Amino acid sequence: MKITWLGQGGFLFDINGFKIIIDPYLSDSVKKIEPQNYRRVPVKEDFLTIKPSVIVLTHNHLDHTDPETLENYLPQGDITVLASFNAWKTVREKFPNVKNNYVSFNAGSEWTENGVLFKAVYAEHSDNYAIGVIISYAGKNYYVAGDTLYNEKVFASITDKIDYCFIPVNGKGNNMNFTEGKRFAKRLNAVVIPMHCGLFDNIDLKSFESDNKIVFDFYEEKEF
Repeated sequence: MKITWLGQGGFLFDINGFKIIIDPYLSDSVKKIEPQNYRRVPVKEDFLTIKPSVIVLTHNHLDHTDPETLENYLPQGDITVLASFNAWKTVREKFPNVKNNYVSFNAGSEWTENGVLFKAVYAEHSDNYAIGVIISYAGKNYYVAGDTLYNEKVFASITDKIDYCFIPVNGKGNNMNFTEGKRFAKRLNAVVIPMHCGLFDNIDLKSFESDNKIVFDFYEEKEF
């Protein structure tokens, strides 16, 4: 499996050509309403030409469910869109005439496609339908938390042994900071991939302390 960090909470999973995109934010949409949150890293337009099989949208904030970015993918059609309820409403309203499979994918829901199992788990965030997603393939569980705080409800919803956890540690906007992120990863006993830093701020993920971590650069692909 190859995984590429798209910045913020966005990832591309490539499983032998079966492409999964999670929370892609490849525009500067947020700047229009929050000028302080402008892109520090340019968009790499190569990623706008991908044809994904599955798109996962963890919640309905613009840096995770961005119509300007999704305009590059959803009009292609024949895409499975696993979206938490508020994000599901957004994409159905913005792209009503496209033949995609829009699935309202909320905590507790499961979906299998091409031998890959997706499980939606609880996230503690300001969107009350926010989720994280566990992607299970070849005996490994990859947990992408979306946006979340450290919360017992999150752990209660994760019933699988997690091998890799991708967690937000920017400490703003109802996300964990470095301290809680370290506790979170230790609690899961998983390899931690910190994220959600460096696009709207100058936080250096290499300074995130954890015993077992992998740090991505923007647009870097790693093999798992």
